[in-house]
Amino acid sequence: MSAADHKWSSLALRWVRLLLLLALAGGLAYAVLSLPDQAIGLNDQVRSNMETSGVHNPVTAVLLNFRGYDTLLEMGVLLVALLGVWSLGAAAAHRRVGPGPVLSFLVDGLVPMMILMAGYLLWVGAAAPGGAFQAGSVLAAAGILLLLSSKRLPVRLMRWPLRFALVLGLGAFVAVGVTLLSVSGLFLQYPPGLAGGLILFIEAAATLSIGVTLAALFLGGRPEAGPRR
Repeated sequence: MSAADHKWSSLALRWVRLLLLLALAGGLAYAVLSLPDQAIGLNDQVRSNMETSGVHNPVTAVLLNFRGYDTLLEMGVLLVALLGVWSLGAAAAHRRVGPGPVLSFLVDGLVPMMILMAGYLLWVGAAAPGGAFQAGSVLAAAGILLLLSSKRLPVRLMRWPLRFALVLGLGAFVAVGVTLLSVSGLFLQYPPGLAGGLILFIEAAATLSIGVTLAALFLGGRPEAGPRR
């Protein structure tokens, strides 16, 4: 292929990509503009089943009970995303330097408070805004502060304990679903008397996994268990 032909083919490919992006943007705009002013939704159905959901917050009831499949898949997507990042190779090794006074103050003052806040968001999610994803995000922010301060986990925690924490949330979700399937024949269909406890168990495991996963994604690669420079 001559240089002129290569130039024209590259230009044509750019125009095709542009047209596809414009078509996608137009489709999304049409979908948004065609939404009704007042959607009927499923508010009445959610309210009528709150007593059997195990929680008092309708958002938590939908995410962990009525539409538990969606949250289960979201946990799987997070794990797959991290595995994709790890497949790119090890995280870049950086020379360890002491954190400045501002970062040291933030780490010493904020990290313990953020861990407590994560626990609070996990607990309050049953009755008010909160839950595993909010708690896990705060926990991940605490982990990122620790990473920015050049703190590293002990080598023994970088192997199977790290992997265990990453799969704990998805594993707890699947374990509860399979157990319920074997008992009642329905996957993720909680008995009314046990729904609250099972949801809290799943959210506690998911909080840890979400926090560790988001912090691990911040590294941009697979963490190495060997010594750092």
